Amino acid sequence: MAKGTPGKPKGKMSAYAYFVQTCREEHKKKSPEIPVNFAEFSKKCSGRWKTMSGKEKGKFEDMAKQDKVRYDNEMMHFAPGGKKGRKKDPNAPKRPPSGFFIFCADHRPKIKAQHPSLGIGDVAKKLGEQWNNLTDATKQPYLIKANKLKDKYQKDVADYKSGKGKVGRLREHMNAGAHTTYISLFYYCSFLNDSWVIG
Repeated sequence: MAKGTPGKPKGKMSAYAYFVQTCREEHKKKSPEIPVNFAEFSKKCSGRWKTMSGKEKGKFEDMAKQDKVRYDNEMMHFAPGGKKGRKKDPNAPKRPPSGFFIFCADHRPKIKAQHPSLGIGDVAKKLGEQWNNLTDATKQPYLIKANKLKDKYQKDVADYKSGKGKVGRLREHMNAGAHTTYISLFYYCSFLNDSWVIG
């Protein structure tokens, strides 16, 4: 069986998954001695979920939204290790934040100041709740800023790939034992001018 990426954040749960989890916990409390028949239990949960009102499902949908905030926040700080192949270039353009993460950057210090005892996960939940309660008009400035950063990122990526491709073609023609000073020089020149002049 293939192993998952070490340290990768736990996947986000759906509203229905939270509902099933709650049903399982209720069953354990009421009848701890009776083993759960998975097929029958799943069928009952599915039937019960279909008959629930939107208001009844709301609790689980809120839990799912908060868990998504937790997951997105943890993934933003997650750096997978141990991958084979090319290493990520530290000079490559960084992906821009979404409107939500720009909002978090603005409001996280205030929440930490008001609730210094809260952990990262709880702070993320509060930020998610605040974001979900904002009107579309209030969210607009963050979304506009995110779109501008996205446009800049796409331009930076295009410029980065163009420059990297030029350096890559040059390096293919260099001897394997070439001095690293020349490699550094070629990298430097490639981003300054299209012409190569070596004295």
